[in-house]
Amino acid sequence: MTVSSAQAHWEGSLTEGGGEVEFLNSNVGSLEIDWKSRAGETPGAKTTPEELIAAAHSSCFSMALSHALAGNGTPPSALDTRADVTFVPGTGITGIHLTVKGSVPGVTAEEFATFAANAKTGCPVSAALTGTTITLDAELV
Repeated sequence: MTVSSAQAHWEGSLTEGGGEVEFLNSNVGSLEIDWKSRAGETPGAKTTPEELIAAAHSSCFSMALSHALAGNGTPPSALDTRADVTFVPGTGITGIHLTVKGSVPGVTAEEFATFAANAKTGCPVSAALTGTTITLDAELV
């Protein structure tokens, strides 16, 4: 069993306050967070919970897809996965879209799409996010 940990510190109100999230296992350090960045008022200024979810989802999906392809005897040369997490203030997370481009010798585009679809549902982060609509585009390059 592995436990991954992060902690957040926040000061002030939601709209005027701010804080940081610290990664405890990797010792990457801390990233600043605030509502203005999350609501799109100052895009790119600080990280957001949705960006952190996107990082987790894109990396987990890539690992799951790589594992499945290797199990088929066709390990990927490269996989590039992007996760776009949509957040609407007042509503919440409304969806996640995964886009993967892969270089995988020995598989057809149709086979790659099937492996990607299975990885989308089989990745542990996807499973943790089952209350959210997750869509996928897969392209063999």
